[in-house]
Amino acid sequence: MVYLTRIERFNAAHKLWVAAWSAEQNAAIFGKCSNKNWHGHNYTLYVTVKGKPDPMTGFVMDAKELSQLIKNIITDKLDHSNLNLDVDFIPKALQPTTENLVLLIWHELMPHLKNCQLHCIKLMETENIYAEYYGA
Repeated sequence: MVYLTRIERFNAAHKLWVAAWSAEQNAAIFGKCSNKNWHGHNYTLYVTVKGKPDPMTGFVMDAKELSQLIKNIITDKLDHSNLNLDVDFIPKALQPTTENLVLLIWHELMPHLKNCQLHCIKLMETENIYAEYYGA
């Protein structure tokens, strides 16, 4: 099995907030992420696919094709968006955490892959925080 990773980037804003909680409780749990005026991140997305290289091309998947797929399905929707309000595949009641985003991105991309399998979605929110998902 060979693993191929494509890296893409996007910028987005969000707010972590539970409406049933007080502002103090939200601040205690979510810290600066509960800012009433939102806040943003420069995200780095790693999409790893796996498979056997094609005998003719040597590709598990054409990296340019994978990049275009990620752009069309994921980053065009996420880039310069408000993750709480703007993205059709993020449910409004769901906290747009990095952990939830990797699950959602997985489920958006998986049906579009041909001749290879999705292995991992890794999303870096900051240089110190990232989440990974390897499927269920």
